[in-house]
Amino acid sequence: MTLSPTFLDELRARTVLSAVIAPSVKLTRAGREWKACCPFHNEKTPSFTVNDDKGFYHCFGCGAHGDAIRFLTDNRGMPFMDAVKELASKAGLDVPAPDPQARERSERTATLTDVMGEVAKWFADQLQGLGGADARNYLKRRGIEQATVARFGIGLAPDSRNALKRALTHLGEDKLIETGMLIKPEESGKESYDRFRGRLMIPIRDARGRVIAFGGRILGDGEPKYLNSPDTPLFDKGRTLYNIDRASPASRSARRLIVVEGYMDVIALDRAGIAEAVAPNGTAVTEAQLERMWRLDPSPIMCFDGDSAGKKAAIRAALRALPHITPERTLRFVELPAGQDPDDVVKSGGREVIEALLASPEPLDARLWRHELEAEPLATPEAWAGLKQRLIVHAAAIGHADLGRMYRESWLNRFYEHRRPSDTGGRPFAPQGQQQQQRRGTVKNGRFTPPAPPVGGEARAIASSGIDGATARALMLGFANFPEELPVHCEQLAVLPIADRGTARMRDELVNATFSGAALDQEAVHTILGSNGATGGKGPRTMGFSFTRRDSDPERARSDLAAAVEIIAAAEEVGQALGHATERLKRDMTDEALEEQRRLIAAQQGLRERLAQLAGTD
Repeated sequence: MTLSPTFLDELRARTVLSAVIAPSVKLTRAGREWKACCPFHNEKTPSFTVNDDKGFYHCFGCGAHGDAIRFLTDNRGMPFMDAVKELASKAGLDVPAPDPQARERSERTATLTDVMGEVAKWFADQLQGLGGADARNYLKRRGIEQATVARFGIGLAPDSRNALKRALTHLGEDKLIETGMLIKPEESGKESYDRFRGRLMIPIRDARGRVIAFGGRILGDGEPKYLNSPDTPLFDKGRTLYNIDRASPASRSARRLIVVEGYMDVIALDRAGIAEAVAPNGTAVTEAQLERMWRLDPSPIMCFDGDSAGKKAAIRAALRALPHITPERTLRFVELPAGQDPDDVVKSGGREVIEALLASPEPLDARLWRHELEAEPLATPEAWAGLKQRLIVHAAAIGHADLGRMYRESWLNRFYEHRRPSDTGGRPFAPQGQQQQQRRGTVKNGRFTPPAPPVGGEARAIASSGIDGATARALMLGFANFPEELPVHCEQLAVLPIADRGTARMRDELVNATFSGAALDQEAVHTILGSNGATGGKGPRTMGFSFTRRDSDPERARSDLAAAVEIIAAAEEVGQALGHATERLKRDMTDEALEEQRRLIAAQQGLRERLAQLAGTD
């Protein structure tokens, strides 16, 4: 059943949160709030606060946070609708009646979860029966004891096309097909048959602990090694995390969340006493799965295998996360020893070794820097230029403007620091600012000469469209209003692709004046702009940039001006990279080349949207 936001807001407004929590938690008044020992993890010093005015609770120890509904679902284990009904009853509100279609979907879902519960029990019974001896021996060889088998509900699908169909015929063939337990051939007249045969069956549960799907591992030789349930009304593999029901409370207590590659990795960590682990369901980590991880922990630890596939999976997760990271959420990485998975590490060294690895995770920025640094030999200027371009493109993909700027600065600092004199034929590098200046253009006698345009017709076509006139004039006015920002952004301003010749001439004069060391204040900058045909006192009224208006908050205007320059500079770099990627795609039509082009197009669109948001600031 779907409830409107209006009803839920009214319910929260009429609910006194402390009255909901007080029956199960001893609260003590602390000013305008209440304090208590957290009910979600063991502690002796109170770090759990309840704020009736704001309607939420928060634990500074484990990070538990929510409203009255969340408290009833997480602390008392109540289903969402039961929690809503209890609060509505006390608040004197009537819960809106569900529409017939919503009610039918809800009842259908409840019926299908009942079916899956019976299927899981039947699989578990097969494992413990006479036909499960080989599977039990397999589990024993892997060190998986009976207690672990019971905890995860592991079962066995007999090696038969009709064993489950015959045994559970009372559940209804249509429901077994709908849950993915039976396969119905498309050819008319063909009988349905069991999807899983001769496999160890691992139940996949939702956050409430209900079985919604299965992962089946083959016991002997054959492919695929793992077979997952198809997407069904209960199961969307791109939105589900294996072990979410057990990892959710465990992560609050442990104050961390570990993400591994597969079911057996989760089970291996559990055997070592680490319960706060989840895994994607046989797919690359998706954006929806990242969102679910971040709800549990602001910086999950990605702990993937130490082989080539594990490293690729880690980088795919890192790139998928970039557009969504913020100062409050990121990813961390642990790379296992070469060729080992969590099961190998646990068997060889136990919990002590795996904890030692988890104690020092690698930050997201460092992991991507290391990946790009090791991507190819850096033996030529072209290779170094490629490294720099990839780093800039990654920074441009970050949706949070300030964070993207910081990543860019950090990576470029590492880039210039890493290039030693030996990398350039024994010629030492100049200070960083001069390096960038030399790579992006030259300054002679206080006059700036821009760098050559990108090579290649496609690259030039994509990268050289230039900034539109209104945006370029807005930047000029921004630096006229805040000339103290010119030395900071002069190098980037110098190479921005301004299409309008008159505005480009104004920019060149500002850049040359800055490089010459002349003292620049508002009067001096307005004089330069005026001598080039600009009216310094009148801004482009069609643009809404804060830095074009005298009545804007100065700090905000400076920040927006810096962001605009960074976004436009990044867009130029991304445009050039897109041009090169398009040319490569014409020569080599591969999935990797196509994915690179798509990623760059998405980054370019993201930058345009961010600039539009700045331009629309009121």
